[in-house]
Amino acid sequence: MFRNRWMITQFMVAGLCLPMSAQTQKDAMAMVKQAIEFAKAQGTEQALAEVSKPGGRFTKGSLYIFVYDLNGVVRAHGQNPENVGKDMINATDPGGSFYVKERIVLAKEQGEGWQNYKYTNPVSKQVENKVAFVELYDKLIFGCGVYK
Repeated sequence: MFRNRWMITQFMVAGLCLPMSAQTQKDAMAMVKQAIEFAKAQGTEQALAEVSKPGGRFTKGSLYIFVYDLNGVVRAHGQNPENVGKDMINATDPGGSFYVKERIVLAKEQGEGWQNYKYTNPVSKQVENKVAFVELYDKLIFGCGVYK
């Protein structure tokens, strides 16, 4: 309930409610950069704890940070902290894409970049197209996505 009130107040502008699409790819990229800067300043373990903290600084509306290691294990997750420690290497999205494997290849080959896949939006509870920015830092993949 508190989260819904927070979301409503965060998207009110001049008495008009902005749609969730007001969160942009730029916002997702900025959140990843902020999480990595936090890890550099406070240490990786502290950053992982903060990412998975309910209501923490790395969850805003439908935006949240996720962190995977290079073997596909979830190290932190802003929306599903119960996934921490799970091996997701063979996870597929509803379209059949091995999105975690794709993310690992992208991070290893390019260091950072954008990835398209489908995922359940935590706000709408519907499977939606998503584009995520991922960046490799300290042998971990930090990411954040926007629902289209």
